[in-house]
Amino acid sequence: MNVRTRSSAVIGSLCLVVSLAFTTASADESAAPRREAAAKVALKQVATAKNPSAGAAGPGGTVWIAERAGTVRVLGPQGLGKPVLDISDETTTDGERGLLGVAFDPRFAHFYISYTDLEGTSTVDEFAVRHGRIRPETRRTVLTQTQPYANHNGGDIKFGPDGYLYIALGDGGAGGDPHGNGQNLDTLLGKLLRIDPRGGKPYAIPADNPFVDDPNARDEIWAYGLRNPWRFSFDSGTGDLLIGDVGQSDWEEIDWAPANSDGGENYGWSRMEGNHPFRGATEPANHVPPVHEYGRGGLGCSVTGGYVYRGRAIPGLRGQYVFSDYCDGTLRALRMEHGKVTGVSDLGVNGGEVVSFVQGGRGELYVLDIGGSVARLDPA
Repeated sequence: MNVRTRSSAVIGSLCLVVSLAFTTASADESAAPRREAAAKVALKQVATAKNPSAGAAGPGGTVWIAERAGTVRVLGPQGLGKPVLDISDETTTDGERGLLGVAFDPRFAHFYISYTDLEGTSTVDEFAVRHGRIRPETRRTVLTQTQPYANHNGGDIKFGPDGYLYIALGDGGAGGDPHGNGQNLDTLLGKLLRIDPRGGKPYAIPADNPFVDDPNARDEIWAYGLRNPWRFSFDSGTGDLLIGDVGQSDWEEIDWAPANSDGGENYGWSRMEGNHPFRGATEPANHVPPVHEYGRGGLGCSVTGGYVYRGRAIPGLRGQYVFSDYCDGTLRALRMEHGKVTGVSDLGVNGGEVVSFVQGGRGELYVLDIGGSVARLDPA
C-alpha cells in the first residue's frame, strides 16, 4: 500500500514526515529473531477524526482521542462526540508540533495534556475531572521545556504502574543531535522523565529517581540517550516499559526496561543509533541496547511504538508487543521472554500513516492514522 497517495487531508499532514527527519526504516530485519506465524487480526474503522494524534483510556470504559490541532473527543458507539476540550488557539502544528499526548491518572481524577504552545514550547497541563468531565477552571501548567527546533519534540505522556507521570522528550531537533542533548544529563531534552504531578507545586521529584543525588544531572530524568521517543507504553500485565525511539538515518529501535528497573538507562543516542555507533562515535560503557531494531531498505521511516496486547478479543496475540511505522503502516508484533525478542510476526494489516496506538480500559488496541482513521484491532 502506498500511503503517500492519500487524500488532501493526509497530504496536508505530510509536514509531519518531512520535518521529522525521522529515520527511514524497512521490513528488512535480518538481525531479528525468527519469523513466526501471526495471529489473525483485522482492523475495523470505528471513527474518523481530524488528524488524530494520541489517545487514552478514560473513565467508565471510554476512549478519549486527541486531535493534533488541539481538540479532544470521546469515542462512542456512533463515533467521536463533540470536543470536550479545545486548546486549538493555544497550539501550533508546524513541524512535529501540536497536541501530542493525553493521559488520565490511575483514579481518573485528573486529565493531562502534552502539547507545544504558540512559541513551540513543550507543555504539560493538568485538569481536574469530576463525574467523567473536565473542569476547565482547574487548569494548571505542570511542566514546560523550550524546544530549539520544530522536530523531535517527543510529547508522549503515561502514568506508570507506580502512579507517577512519565514524559517523553526528544533531543530538541534538527539532525544528529547538534547540541549533544541525548547524553547531557543537565537538560530534559532526549530523556524520559518521571515526576509526581500532585506531590508539589508545580510537581515533586520521586525520591527514588536515579539522579536525585547527582548535582550534575536533572532530578526529573528517568532514562536518557533518546532521539525522539515518540511513543512509549507500560505492559499492563507485567509493568515493563517499552519505548519506540525514532532513528536518524539507518536504524529504528525499540527499547525495553523491566518493571523492577531502578531507572538511569542510557539508550545510547547520539553516540549510538540502535546497536550501531553513530558517525564513528564510541559506544558508551553503560549503553542499554535495543531489544529490537530494523533498518533502511523498504517503505518505513519512523517507528511508532505501541503496546503489549492484553485484551481478550484476540487470544493468539496476548502478551505480544504490537507496533508499526509511520510510513510503512504495517502492524507487526514481537514475542518476548525475559526482555529478549524470540519472534517477530507481520500481522498482515496496514493502518496507513500510523501515528499512535491507544489501549482501551479492557486492553483492546486502537490504531490512529494521522489522515483521520480511528480503527480497532479485532480478530479476523
